[in-house]
Amino acid sequence: MLPKEITPSAIVRYLDHYVVGQDEAKKTLAVAVYSHYRKISALQQDAGAIAKSNVLLIGSSGTGKTLTCETLARMLSVPFVTADATSLAQTKYVNEEIEAMLQRLIDKADGDVQKAGRGIVFIDEIDKLKATGGEARVTSGESVQHALLKIMEGAPVKLSGDRYIDTTNILFICGGAFVGLEKIMSRTHGFGFIATTEADNQNILERLNNRVKPTDLFEFGLIPEFTGRLPIVASFRDLTKDMLVRIMSVPKNSIFRQFHQIFQAEGVELSIAPRVFEQISEIAIEYKTGARSLRGIFEELMTPILYVVPDNPQISRVEINSLFEDPRFFKRGSA
Repeated sequence: MLPKEITPSAIVRYLDHYVVGQDEAKKTLAVAVYSHYRKISALQQDAGAIAKSNVLLIGSSGTGKTLTCETLARMLSVPFVTADATSLAQTKYVNEEIEAMLQRLIDKADGDVQKAGRGIVFIDEIDKLKATGGEARVTSGESVQHALLKIMEGAPVKLSGDRYIDTTNILFICGGAFVGLEKIMSRTHGFGFIATTEADNQNILERLNNRVKPTDLFEFGLIPEFTGRLPIVASFRDLTKDMLVRIMSVPKNSIFRQFHQIFQAEGVELSIAPRVFEQISEIAIEYKTGARSLRGIFEELMTPILYVVPDNPQISRVEINSLFEDPRFFKRGSA
């Protein structure tokens, strides 16, 4: 499945071109994906049963969970789809929604069922499925968790037209903000559940103590069987202002680089002062949506400028020195 040159470190280096920060989460995901596809290769040779390790991503909205998964799938050239756990919980026909999700995966594989069977499915907002006592049984988060168990472990699923897709080799990645989980962890981990001596490696012990335990997820509201299908947990940290600035300008497909290329095609140089990126980041932090709002704010900044530039071929340069000042236009031949 994987060329020899694709190692966990090579996967992280690729992710670094598109995803800012989240170094530990990227390493965890890289190893998980590498192991998953190596297991498939070993299974094909040995005809044994694969012990699948699906992944749980914990982090606030806009921290890069979906972007990281999309980028991974693009690097590996495997079909990739996203699903929303809240949508699954809002329907009485959960199994039909799951089948539709797998059908989309086949569509992404251009109808190749075998290729789709080696794809990646990302289910977001999985934390919204936590079991609560007052829910109607048919739409409860707990019932959706039960519905997902079989496909996440691996099973043939019947689709329309008497077709089947085997989910055994599909990697399922679930994500969610898990608001309130930190409070649970601070209570359950606060007394130091691992005894230590001076000779022990404190970094390893600290990592174990900071790890999200299955019992933390049980208390949050995930059923034990569902948690057992997600043995690998990676945490995405909240984005700082510096990280948001880098997201807009550093990645290969950053919003600034995209607009820089658009202006370049018009023969115009686009110059944006560092302060502008900081101002946009400050607004995004106020919105509490992580990186999700960066594009909208940046697009709003660019819209009036890009409306003017194509009709004025004499413009050679645009300077933006502040989000709260008018841009400066320079004509060709001007000083």
